This record gives sequence, structure tokens and C-alpha cells, in this order.
Amino acid sequence: MARYDTAWLDLQYNNRARIPEHPQIFERWARASALAREGLSHRFDVRYGDGPNETLDIYPTHTHRAPVLVYIHGGYWRSLDKRDQSFLAPSFVQAGAMVVMPNYALCPAVRIEDITLQLVRALAWTWRHAPLYGGDASRIVVAGHSAGGHLAAMLLSCDWQAVDAELPPTLVRRALAVSGLFDLEPIRHAPFLQADLRLTEESAQRLSPAGFPAPAGALYAAVGAEESDEFLRQNQMIRDAWGSKAVPVCETVPGTHHLSVLHELADPGARLHALALDLLGVAKR
Repeated sequence: MARYDTAWLDLQYNNRARIPEHPQIFERWARASALAREGLSHRFDVRYGDGPNETLDIYPTHTHRAPVLVYIHGGYWRSLDKRDQSFLAPSFVQAGAMVVMPNYALCPAVRIEDITLQLVRALAWTWRHAPLYGGDASRIVVAGHSAGGHLAAMLLSCDWQAVDAELPPTLVRRALAVSGLFDLEPIRHAPFLQADLRLTEESAQRLSPAGFPAPAGALYAAVGAEESDEFLRQNQMIRDAWGSKAVPVCETVPGTHHLSVLHELADPGARLHALALDLLGVAKR
């Protein structure tokens, strides 16, 4: 089948190759993220567990019992850091949301299964500790980009009481996946990812949210209109798999590719930002 032609898979999924200006974009993100960390009240590198990279950054807001946005960075589960995308926090903090940005260990030192369980621990920690920082533990929304979008969908599908009977079954009721990955079978065949991710047919199936039953909560799915055919397919696939009740929003973001789509999430005037505010229950200003 054409989708398993290795050259074609690299063309579809290797976004750094598809976006030659990516070094300049990453530099822009670094500058904006440094300014965000300097300008916001914060707690950095708070441990949510004892494992590798199990830390998170917290950006409180001015409102009491604020909704909580937990944002998960992407990087194909093998690169980047929470600090690379701190630039997303200011507009949400100013809108009245507390922002939490967790880190996680990276492949190939760990597997995607391990990363998923790390994020489960991060969300359990957030539920227990959000009130200490002004957050409302009953209003947690998870958002993520690319691999982070995959992890957001996994967390929406989590059986929280199987993790810990103390946790509410609706710990995560709403999520936003930006350029998310929901079918990992083609990912395991992409040559530039194989050595790091070490996916098997069984693990790819086990880790593909598109194969799960539709969760009780709601996922908003968005992708850049200028992304590859495969990313466009992945975005539509989760709506087709889970249905319009579980995925009430499934959209393309005009004029954006895999990296620039995040600028729309940060921009208070953009629809993608408004969608995130809607999930948080915060009125657009």
C-alpha cells in the first residue's frame, strides 16, 4: 500500500524537512518563551513524580478557582521540552486560566507507554494540587500539539479510577488536540522515527486512540490547513472513529502548517485560541 512506502511516509510525517524555516521558528519560540517566563508569576520544575523528567511548570492566574489548562508539548515523543513552548501561557493566564506545562521522559530512553503513564501521573498530581495554586481541580482541560495531541486523547480516554480509586472518573472531561496523532500504525513504519520509537504492530494498536471506544468527554481536533495529507487524515480520522458527540469540533486552521498552527493557539484573536477558551469555560475577551 502507498501509505507504507517509506519515502512517502517520511515526506508526510517529517515536519522539520517539510518546513525549511523551522530553525527560525524555534528561535522565535525560544525568545517568546523566555519573555513569558520572565513576565509571569510561576513555579518552575515542580516534581509530579520521581521518574526522569517528571517535572512541571505552573503559571497561576488572577482569578480564584480558575480553570486549569494542562498543555503537553510535542516532538514525536523524542524531543523538545516544556520550556520551548512557554510562549503559549500568557494569553491563557490573562484570560483567567491557570496553566500547567508538564515535561516527560523522551524516547528512546523510554517507550510511548511509559510517557503515557507519566502524563497520567502529572494529571493526578494536578488534580490533587491545583487548589494550592488557585486552580479548580474539577475544571481541568488537557491540550497538546502533535505527539502532545496524541497524549491529550489518551488522557481523555483514561480510566482514572483504575489508576487510583480516589481520582474522579471525570478527571479529564475536555481536551484539545492540535495536529494530533491518533493512528500510530503508519508512524511505526516511518524510517526517521523507527529507531527511537521502537513501535511494534501490537504497541501501535494499543496506543492508537482511534481504535478506542469513544470517551464520555469531548475532544476538539484541529490541524493546520497546509499540513501533510496524513496529518489532515489523522485529524479527520478521530472524528470518524469517535463520532461527532465525542469530537464536536474537527477543523482545519487556514494558512498554517505544523508549527505555525501553534501561533493561532497563542493569539487571543484567533479561532483556535477561542476554541481552547470554550473548553475552559472562559469567555473570550
